[in-house]
Amino acid sequence: MKDQLDSAFSNLSEKLLGWLDAIIQNLPNLALAIIVLISAYFIAKYVNKFVYKIVSRKVQQESISSIVARISAVMVVLLGLFLALGILDLSKTLTSLLTGAGVIGLVIGLALQGTLSNTIAGVVISFRKKIQIGNWVETNGYSGEIIDINLKDFTLKEADNNMVVIPNKMILENPLKNYSLTTKMRVFLECGVGYESDLEQVEQLTKETISNAFDQVESPDDVEFYYTEFGGSSINYLCRFWIDADSMLEKLKAKTKAIIEIKKAYDKEDINIPFPIRTLQFDNQLTLDNSNTVEESFSKN
Repeated sequence: MKDQLDSAFSNLSEKLLGWLDAIIQNLPNLALAIIVLISAYFIAKYVNKFVYKIVSRKVQQESISSIVARISAVMVVLLGLFLALGILDLSKTLTSLLTGAGVIGLVIGLALQGTLSNTIAGVVISFRKKIQIGNWVETNGYSGEIIDINLKDFTLKEADNNMVVIPNKMILENPLKNYSLTTKMRVFLECGVGYESDLEQVEQLTKETISNAFDQVESPDDVEFYYTEFGGSSINYLCRFWIDADSMLEKLKAKTKAIIEIKKAYDKEDINIPFPIRTLQFDNQLTLDNSNTVEESFSKN
């Protein structure tokens, strides 16, 4: 028993002495590795602030700027860690870390596939110059002003003040119409007048009314007017003109104003805007002689 204890103590002493010799031999490399790690930490802090300032100039969303800056800082720290392991000649450990990181990244990616896709889509959308907070857009069947773009979703404020939250992935994968990219919008107005109306007078009056109602329309010639069909109760037309607007709400207000002014002008000139009327007419006269029917039934009996 004593011999076994002495042997074990001897083996332990040899191991400790071997580790001590290895530490002494690799002391310069260890010191250099520690210096690399400390340097990577301070460089990461500087990179975090620098990247945040750069991204903030391009992106209005603070959450996007923060996540991009943090990712940059983490990449610097990981680079310093790998350099330190390489200095210590721990190639096997470095390979194991890379393999483990790949497996863990794959597992996390599969588990959080939807979340990660929305996060990446949010970063991509935030760097698009044609999509900015305050723009009036239409996408995925909704129309409104962009209120917020973060790492999860895309928030719209509709004209009726309702908030619509859409996942970033759907914004990136579907068409988006941005009304704020142009300073002009075209207003479409459809109406009809009675068959007894003077069509040339209606056209001229409509153009003059719209020209007088909107400063952007310099003359009646700038208003497009086309008769489209002989309707069931009216002759219908299409009227188009341009206004200075960058949101759908301004377009709706302009269309409302045009309808009001045209109705006033038509009433003043006794121009009729008919509506469908259904007339039920019974020309055939049905006569039932109940008395004869009763007499015949009695005579048979």
